[in-house]
Amino acid sequence: MSIATKTMMLPATTSVLRRGLHPLSRTRSAALVQRSNNVARSNIICRSMSDKASSTTSALTRLDGVDELLTGTGGVPVNNKVEYTVSRVDDLVNWARKGSLWPMTFGLACCAVEMMHAAASRYDMERFGMVFRASPRQSDVMIVAGTLTNKMAPALRKVYDQMPEPRWVVSMGSCANGGGYYHYSYSVVRGCDRIVPVDIYVPGCPPTAEALLYGLLQLQKKIKGNKSLLLRLRK
Repeated sequence: MSIATKTMMLPATTSVLRRGLHPLSRTRSAALVQRSNNVARSNIICRSMSDKASSTTSALTRLDGVDELLTGTGGVPVNNKVEYTVSRVDDLVNWARKGSLWPMTFGLACCAVEMMHAAASRYDMERFGMVFRASPRQSDVMIVAGTLTNKMAPALRKVYDQMPEPRWVVSMGSCANGGGYYHYSYSVVRGCDRIVPVDIYVPGCPPTAEALLYGLLQLQKKIKGNKSLLLRLRK
């Protein structure tokens, strides 16, 4: 065979060798491809399972505050059932409290006259379950009506401490709210909230009996929305 013929056959032989690999090489490459596919598929499955587990855990955490779902009858979480029961007990207790407010008379100035007016027959606070008491141990609401002086402040705090829990304070009038007309006096406390915590502020100098009655009704709304037992349970 001539050199020219050999030269013409070389490209054909090279192309055949490129197209047709050895049978063992084909099997090995196919096995490697299959293995890589299996590894990729297993990684995807593990990732999806971990995502589902994390989403389920976060959902349970948002629902119950725990990582495990405690279910009772009907598939309702036990924690939710307990919270529902405690919340209903809270509503019952708050309903009884807001319908039986017993204010204590703590008149300090001219606002006390309007406070007495609210208890008279024209406005009749008793129709809302409010009855004035003379003893702090029988009261759950203190109405601070008038100007609070520095000498009276310790007595106010002492009377407040004698009231049983839960207790509320209504600041009636500009003088009780912030000193009012006597704000810059050397002997006046600039707001009874510096001595005791205040729940309701009734503005005016003096405020009318309707204003005081409206403030007491707002206090009833505040008591109705209180969730003290539920907050203790969640702690």
